[in-house]
Amino acid sequence: MSFLKEFKEFATKGNVMDLAVGVIIGGAFGKIVTSLVENILMPVVGLVTPGQSFVDKFFLLNDSKGGHFDTLAKAKEAGAPVFAYGAFFQSVIDFVIIAFCIFLLVKFMNSLTRKKEAAPAAAPEPTTQEKLLMEIRDELKKRA
Repeated sequence: MSFLKEFKEFATKGNVMDLAVGVIIGGAFGKIVTSLVENILMPVVGLVTPGQSFVDKFFLLNDSKGGHFDTLAKAKEAGAPVFAYGAFFQSVIDFVIIAFCIFLLVKFMNSLTRKKEAAPAAAPEPTTQEKLLMEIRDELKKRA
């Protein structure tokens, strides 16, 4: 029974839940970035390679599987060894965009933390003893 209790405490801790939310949001964000790269950026890059998607750019490493293939998918389906530089290039673009967005997010969070640290703490209210001593001081100044 204590094993289940320990697991429940572990699973409901704030850090574990924050991590779970981060992983889910990160997965969704990754899909958005992949869609951006595949559907918006890569077609523009593909303009320099007319008639073929840049993602389908590859070199045959060995011509033993029967000649020329129009797409990377057909070459892989035939089992031909390929050097798929277009797909790799797209993955690098995905990584750079995601890394840049994470950098901006961390920079933003750090700026919020710095602002909190920079704000001076309000002076604590004087105790009743300190208030009494200040009143005595002020009275003595008036008499002098």
